[in-house]
Amino acid sequence: MPPPIDAESFTEALDRAVRILRPAKKVAVLTGAGISAESGLATFRGGGGLWEGQRIEDVATPRAFARDPLLVWRFYNLRRANLATVNPNPGHRALVELENRLGADFTLVTQNVDGLHQAAGSHNVLEIHGALRRVRCVGCQRVSDRGVEVLPELPHCEERGSLLRPDVVWFEEALPDDIWGRAVEAVQACDCFLVVGTSAVVYPAAGLIDVARMEGADVIEANLEPSAVSTRVNILLLGPAGTSLPELLKRMKEEG
Repeated sequence: MPPPIDAESFTEALDRAVRILRPAKKVAVLTGAGISAESGLATFRGGGGLWEGQRIEDVATPRAFARDPLLVWRFYNLRRANLATVNPNPGHRALVELENRLGADFTLVTQNVDGLHQAAGSHNVLEIHGALRRVRCVGCQRVSDRGVEVLPELPHCEERGSLLRPDVVWFEEALPDDIWGRAVEAVQACDCFLVVGTSAVVYPAAGLIDVARMEGADVIEANLEPSAVSTRVNILLLGPAGTSLPELLKRMKEEG
């Protein structure tokens, strides 16, 4: 059984994490909003949220879009504009370094839609909740990358004329089958699963932690505070990912 979450110091936890991660042949990572929050992006579950007083049900569900697409697009254009003001942080860059170390045996599964992992230099990224930079036509389903350009309040498809929507997975929607399937396969195959900055309350993403455990992988969690799964992981690194992940990579290099 994993030790109690307060059973060891940060330094002791780092040392044990190095002993697990350094010899690992296949590594999968799950990241959540916490790592992006360190770059200055607010989260849905943060204290004030992205739009003061705006309920998730009113801006991030298919029903909300059908009822008031203008409100939804104002919310998402605000989020897209915010992307132009932030940059990857040391936590993102540490994961790039880990991918460079492992190559094809590294898979980064992210719940985030901000694209900061790719901006940092990560390549094998599975965006299970979609991406803010992309839009999708509700008619022809054509997807296009619009970056952080300013969009009309109600953007329409140039080919079909139908309304565009953000290419993100809203609450009450299923994850994309192909991307989710690849994420599950990567977690099933890994011998170390690194969980970073997620509250572990949004499913099915949070279920990947139990998938890893059932397959015998060691689970290392790096989080600002204990999450819903902290009692079920092998090692808990408490603190900002921008501090713990670079230190973890530094110690791995120092030991060979």
